[in-house]
Amino acid sequence: MVMQTRLIVVFTILCIVAALLLPAVPQSPEYHHFADHRDLLGIANFLDVVSNLGFLIVGIAGLVIVFGGRAQFEFRSERWPYAVFFLGALLTALGSGYYHLAPDNESLFWDRLPMTIAFMGLVASQIVDRINIRAGLALLVPMLLIGAASVIYWRATERAGAGNVIPYGILQGYSVVIVLLLAMLSPSRYTRGNDLYWVFGWYVLSKILETFDAQVLDYLGGVVSGHTLKHIAAALAGLTVCSMLVRRTLKEPTAAPERLNTFSAATKPVAESVPPPR
Repeated sequence: MVMQTRLIVVFTILCIVAALLLPAVPQSPEYHHFADHRDLLGIANFLDVVSNLGFLIVGIAGLVIVFGGRAQFEFRSERWPYAVFFLGALLTALGSGYYHLAPDNESLFWDRLPMTIAFMGLVASQIVDRINIRAGLALLVPMLLIGAASVIYWRATERAGAGNVIPYGILQGYSVVIVLLLAMLSPSRYTRGNDLYWVFGWYVLSKILETFDAQVLDYLGGVVSGHTLKHIAAALAGLTVCSMLVRRTLKEPTAAPERLNTFSAATKPVAESVPPPR
């Protein structure tokens, strides 16, 4: 377990170095040119806007599950990373909907900022579930700050005429890869841990649909675009997390003490006390 944790720490350090040293790349203006421009009911880019309702549903459902007693947590404090994830999904519905009404760099900021909240919440939740409870909880706020900083930095550089989207891009890629590595290297303390592979799969599908936005629209006879379906696929990733929380149970806690100390063995302690039990 210590070796797996060290591999994750090394990967994290490499991503930080890459974000700092890679040449700056501005946001391409072509990014804002989506395939489906149809308006309906007075709403511009109707399908790209309303398809964000999926994130709203996931966010609300997830918060109800987390705080309504529908999910099992060994310690009450373990719910916070998941709450942050679902809050990020809810805010993504608002931010992405706003962005797609009039896509440009300024509105894109409000799309990307809540996504970093969701990404960091999910990563922290898996550190808590799979590696170390104290570490996952202690890292939650710093990771949220780093995520927000990547988007704020991107917008500041774009406004200054020297845009650099690289740190944000690396952050998003890091979040996805690190969740996959955690699933592969560290078994969860709960059942349904392999549901995380479905989360990864839905996310990958969403990126494919985003990449082939116009081609999907053409292939489907103009019914729906790849970007609209991207929103649905990404929302299904969040729905998978909801399902996982409702259906999972705590395994026999034979390795619980180890879960509280593994991260410390690989690096240093990050907190002073065990989270209070329910």
